[in-house]
Amino acid sequence: MTKIQDIIKKSNVAVITGGASGIGLAAAKHFARVGMSVAIADLGGDRLAEAAKELKSISGEENVLAVETDVAQKDSLEALERTVIQRFGRVHILMNNAGIGPETSIFSAQADWDSIVGVNLLGVINGTRTFGQHMLSHGEPGLIINTGSKQGITTPPGNPAYNVSKAGVKVFTEALEHELRNTEGSKISAHLLIPGFVFTGLTKGDRAEKPAAAWTPEQTVNFMIESLERGDFYILCPDNDVARAVDERRMAWAMGDIIENRPPLSRWHKDYADKFKAYLERQE
Repeated sequence: MTKIQDIIKKSNVAVITGGASGIGLAAAKHFARVGMSVAIADLGGDRLAEAAKELKSISGEENVLAVETDVAQKDSLEALERTVIQRFGRVHILMNNAGIGPETSIFSAQADWDSIVGVNLLGVINGTRTFGQHMLSHGEPGLIINTGSKQGITTPPGNPAYNVSKAGVKVFTEALEHELRNTEGSKISAHLLIPGFVFTGLTKGDRAEKPAAAWTPEQTVNFMIESLERGDFYILCPDNDVARAVDERRMAWAMGDIIENRPPLSRWHKDYADKFKAYLERQE
């Protein structure tokens, strides 16, 4: 089995979408500190330029590339790949991390659904399909890390477009890993990053200070690296409020809706509130 140290090392190349802030920027900084060449892709020229400046201060201008990219558009991702290959020659880590999360309902405007599914799901699918074949063909070990969400597993009420997009990321990444491990000669593995409550631009709202319950992006990336060192596919992150054991129970309950033929999302159904509470307490 390939060791993570054979991939996250000096002279190798990482590409991170959504790399100008949050988890993406924290990952880019981690890769830069070990001497990797790093390409970050995002929207927002000023923010992207500032992130690139931070990275160059870590690893030098020659090792950093920043490309304005709309991951919802396949041709934009294809242009990103051409630019990266021209500059660095090959890619060893692809982190499909770009994500948005405006609130939606089932009958929200079509544009809201299109933008969330376009960025969160198609950005991952097309990012993988655009970079993945070249990553396989160069023959060196590598990783594809896709950022999912706990909401894509337990699918709580409140933002169905986001939940659908992240549930799709989970299913796609599982299928990707299955295909990669059954591809002759493949040295590429796929991994699903499942963050907890992380204080980023996506989650902070009007808050200026990190809530006590939240992790920082750096904590999340550190946990991700530790999980990759173990060879984990599902990188299920805790936070300062919810331990892994609680996440496991919530996920098991969600699957139990199908097995026990309960109403969907029974965890939030008034007739099952006491049963769910007792289930959590019984498992402690």
